[in-house]
Amino acid sequence: MAPAEAIPPANTTTTTPFTGAAASGAFTTTPTAIDPYTYQVGFGNHFASEALTGALPIGYNTPQRYAYNLISEQLNVFTPTNGNVEFTLQDLGLKTITGHGNSMAKEGLAVYIYLANKLIEKRAFCNNNGDILILPQEGRLDIQTEFGKLMVLPGELVVIQAGIKFSVRMPDGAGRGYIQEVFRAHYELPKLGPVGSNGMAQPRDFKTPVASFKVDQSEWTVVVKLVGKLFTYNQGHTPFNVVAWHGNYTPYNDPSIYCQVACNTFRPPYYHRNVCTEIMGMVCGKWALSGSLEPGGLTYEPSYMPHGEGQELWKQATSVELVPQRVGEGSMAFMMHISAHVSLTKYALKRCANLQKMQVVGRIEPPLYSWEKISCAVGRHDYYNVKPQNGE
Repeated sequence: MAPAEAIPPANTTTTTPFTGAAASGAFTTTPTAIDPYTYQVGFGNHFASEALTGALPIGYNTPQRYAYNLISEQLNVFTPTNGNVEFTLQDLGLKTITGHGNSMAKEGLAVYIYLANKLIEKRAFCNNNGDILILPQEGRLDIQTEFGKLMVLPGELVVIQAGIKFSVRMPDGAGRGYIQEVFRAHYELPKLGPVGSNGMAQPRDFKTPVASFKVDQSEWTVVVKLVGKLFTYNQGHTPFNVVAWHGNYTPYNDPSIYCQVACNTFRPPYYHRNVCTEIMGMVCGKWALSGSLEPGGLTYEPSYMPHGEGQELWKQATSVELVPQRVGEGSMAFMMHISAHVSLTKYALKRCANLQKMQVVGRIEPPLYSWEKISCAVGRHDYYNVKPQNGE
């Protein structure tokens, strides 16, 4: 950061020292053609936002009388679903792939794929089981929350914490992607280690919405998910009527910036075993290594299961001339490292049409599975609101 005296005055030749304060408020992002919203930046910050000037009281939370005759409300946080349930939100097809634990004990998580193609008007959803992380693979998500609006693009992620109401629009007509739901803790940033302050993604890359509200006295339906069950109630106004708020329990999205630089090294993923379970998916592009993983697909490797590239690629990688190259350009994949063992659902193992079982030669091991491209049928009468049975 340059000191103030090192900043030359713009469009002037005067030698008078440049001093003063020009900041009018906290930094916010600039809207773009594909994302029309403004955000505050940071991760885990204590933010404050008001859609009407003076709506947020200074110095206390509950004055006797609020400006604009507003009513105060507080959201206290303890966190934590049953990974075998499905819900419908704007005709959202949700299929459970894997998970462990349960929401009653506030332990574990679940991984889903989703497909959305139609908005159900005047309906909001609230997940009281835990926080959800959504990774769009196709189609933007225009999300309205109680704290404001977020536009989430394929290749980005969004986290919506437990107890927060939201609704989703599909500005591109339809979309699909991945969801991870955690029942206990909240998401945290990993340490950057030796990369330190030069990491590609920093806390300031995370975006939190600014206050946005509607005056809408029509009837709304709110769907609440609790301990693996769905409950609904109706109310005579929109749930998105928060005029001002402050705190650090807010939804956010992230551009998922990642880059790796290496020299004089074996470049494909070496053969390895992990203490964690691996769930990997493709957002876009082509998988550069062996296998047939496509955008929309997933792979699964159990804890301690040996996996990696085959012998042919190993021979090639150990003999090729090491020259500068860009690997995976135009592609994006993600990896979920899950500390516990997980179970695959019957849908993932039996009803998905694109399941591939990988062969392991010369040893008896738990199976590896790859879903080349997980697809969901659209428009079938029995597709939505299916009640799973026996762990499906």
